[in-house]
Amino acid sequence: MKILYGTTNKGKLQAMINGLQGLDIELVSLNDMVGELPSINESGKTPLENAEIKARAYYEAFHMPVFSCDSGLYFDELSEEEQPGIHVRRVNGKELTDAEMTEYYAALAHKHGGRITGRYRNAIYFILDEEHHYSSMDMSIATEAFILVDKPHPKRVEGFPLDPLSVDIATGKYYHDLEAKDVSTSVDDGVRKFFEENLKNEA
Repeated sequence: MKILYGTTNKGKLQAMINGLQGLDIELVSLNDMVGELPSINESGKTPLENAEIKARAYYEAFHMPVFSCDSGLYFDELSEEEQPGIHVRRVNGKELTDAEMTEYYAALAHKHGGRITGRYRNAIYFILDEEHHYSSMDMSIATEAFILVDKPHPKRVEGFPLDPLSVDIATGKYYHDLEAKDVSTSVDDGVRKFFEENLKNEA
């Protein structure tokens, strides 16, 4: 079955192809589509709402099975009003620079005792046809938890303003002191199970 993955990001496409290897799925991306891509206003309040908005727009444009993904950042210790959610970089209507983000989230951790436990919650919305829509924001497709602290690591990498504050739960080390770490990596097993279960229902 040919399925459109609603992304132009070649890295994300390849990662998804690798994760779904062995299933009867041929993935294509927006880069493979002929015609103008629809303009999308991601006006949802949650990752799942934004994933649905995108998937519906692409389904209307290309009339083929399609899925879209979105993600947001959530912390165990924060109230619903404090959660960054889909607005990780936007605070009170302002788009933060890397330095401002590091400062803001360090202060947020400090407010809650110097450390808070976070994870990226991923959402997926899959439209097989007009009658069959499937979605998930289950914890099985969330990233592993990590600690955000109020004392930043001295290292800075442009575009990754939370890494100086991120600590690996298993080792207690800053992410910058680990050989390789990326908290936003998608969870292949959960996404694979999502497609296995929903396509099996349609077999």
